[in-house]
Amino acid sequence: MKLLLPGIVILTLSGCFGQEERIYTVDELMADEVLLAKITSECRNNPGALRQTPNCQNAEAAHWKLWLRTTPGG
Repeated sequence: MKLLLPGIVILTLSGCFGQEERIYTVDELMADEVLLAKITSECRNNPGALRQTPNCQNAEAAHWKLWLRTTPGG
């Protein structure tokens, strides 16, 4: 019984701290265009909340690098 209350508190608090989202590099996103499209879509659907996140910034950079590669003279 002594451990019941601390156990409940620990379980409750552990639910408050979710795992951090993995941050993908520009190179990783360029190599996985499906993942790049998913992240880009999420970012563009909620720019106010997500625009400044590392994954959105890296996805935008990866998108532009891929675009520059496919343009003539790029």
